[in-house]
Amino acid sequence: MSRISYFLLLIILSLAAGFALWYATPAGLGLTNDSAAYIGGARSLLAGTGYSDVWLDSDLEAVTHYPPLLSLTLSGIGLLGLDPYRGARVLNILLFAANTGLIGLLGFRATKSQAAGIFLALLFASNAQLLRIHAQVLSEPLFIFLSLGSFLTFSFALEYQSTLKTNNDKNRSSTSGYALRSRTGTWLLLTGILTSLAFLARYSGLALIATFLLAIFLLSQHSRLKRIALFLAGVILPIAIWFIRNNLVADSATNRVIQFNPIQISNIRTGLFNFSHFISPFPTWQDWLFKSGALSVLLITIGLILLAWLVYHAWNLLFARGIEKSPNPLTFTTVLYIFGYLCAVLFSMSFFDASTKFQHRILSPLYVSWMILLVYFLQTLNTKDTKDTKVEHKKSALIRLIRQIRVPFSLTLVAIILALSTFNFQRSLTELREIDGLGYASWRWRQMNVLAIIKNLPSDVAIYSNSPPAVYLVTGRASRVIPTTINPVSGLPRSGYEQALAEMREELLAGRAVLALFDTSDIEDAFGEEIALQFDGLTLLEKSQGNVLYGKP
Repeated sequence: MSRISYFLLLIILSLAAGFALWYATPAGLGLTNDSAAYIGGARSLLAGTGYSDVWLDSDLEAVTHYPPLLSLTLSGIGLLGLDPYRGARVLNILLFAANTGLIGLLGFRATKSQAAGIFLALLFASNAQLLRIHAQVLSEPLFIFLSLGSFLTFSFALEYQSTLKTNNDKNRSSTSGYALRSRTGTWLLLTGILTSLAFLARYSGLALIATFLLAIFLLSQHSRLKRIALFLAGVILPIAIWFIRNNLVADSATNRVIQFNPIQISNIRTGLFNFSHFISPFPTWQDWLFKSGALSVLLITIGLILLAWLVYHAWNLLFARGIEKSPNPLTFTTVLYIFGYLCAVLFSMSFFDASTKFQHRILSPLYVSWMILLVYFLQTLNTKDTKDTKVEHKKSALIRLIRQIRVPFSLTLVAIILALSTFNFQRSLTELREIDGLGYASWRWRQMNVLAIIKNLPSDVAIYSNSPPAVYLVTGRASRVIPTTINPVSGLPRSGYEQALAEMREELLAGRAVLALFDTSDIEDAFGEEIALQFDGLTLLEKSQGNVLYGKP
């Protein structure tokens, strides 16, 4: 296949992915708790009130808990006349298409195989969980785009670095060496910029920064500090601007405090259960993988193998250059990123944000990384023997047998993986189109009686709720959070709890506020219901569909 044909096929696959997302979301993207922050933040920017929490009935406090890039992007689209919610659908359609193309390019650059690149693009575009993530207003699609883009630019930097090393070994002209060094630096600078933007899309982008720093150090033989400085030159400025702004307007860089919160076993089980959905489309297989412990054993085994492989090659890169062949740079960096991202998430859950769960959105960067490694492994199995390896393998009958069956085995595995992925994708595509919206965008929430009453309340009536995002996203009205004894993010006792509770009680009993309690179990956790139900003297205004509204008639 010619390069033109390859790129044309990749473009067709990308357009097909974008079309599939458009087809799956006729009523718009799905909405979660975080969606309120991103959409509300964008609307606040468009209204000229800065990046503020307009979904909360407060004094428009500056947002620092959520990184700003998605809201900034949606507000940019909003300048063209689209409301941020509608603009998010346009953005995610473009991102799903772009991510499909980017991962196909990465597959080609990692394996030097056009077929591997196309297979990887197909695998990404036909993955049901990634489709669902792109079908919601979340920061992950943008984060994945910037992550893949940074890996791609890093691969160009590594390519020029390798060419420079070859030229130096052959004593080529200094003029060509200068040009190659300049191009290496340019690509490293661009990698740094994309990585900083990924951090401003999701704070877990810190793992991406650490990954590239370590990869540059290990994969460079000369000028390590200079190359690290070039990378950091792209990273530091955007992040510094964000942190300076936060400290000026909110006295906090990210609205998080360090407090140890042990990760719950239930959270780990949630992650394993979700990963079983990523691997298999069949409920019976998912249950067996999860309940039998087979998935845990599989992931631990693969993790230990990858860790041993990583340590082995890192040792050789540092202390035994020339003794062993260097690993594939992109594969090596991908494995680094898997462990870096996982450590970053575990650290964040343990010390910064106890409310984070191992949902599909949190696991999605790992899904993408696993896909890249899977395709690299299959391509390695499918690679023909060189003359030297053929001579070597004549010494072992077992190795000869393995080499004879590996190509049919890899091709069979490719066919099975694509068949399972396509089956699950088709089922999810149909389901997404038929359910008419995910989360708070679904028909159930849009037709909810309690929310219809809230929408028509006088503007001077305050709203307390266990789910302010639901109130804002469906009705457009700001509401107040029910006071809780413990902050679910930090795990610390909430300061001023008794005073806030007394103020809420006074407002409710005086008829200046209502209390809305929603069943959000199918979306995300909600807090405060058990506290609010302790109040006496409230009148039940509406009870339907598992939701209640209290107040004074």
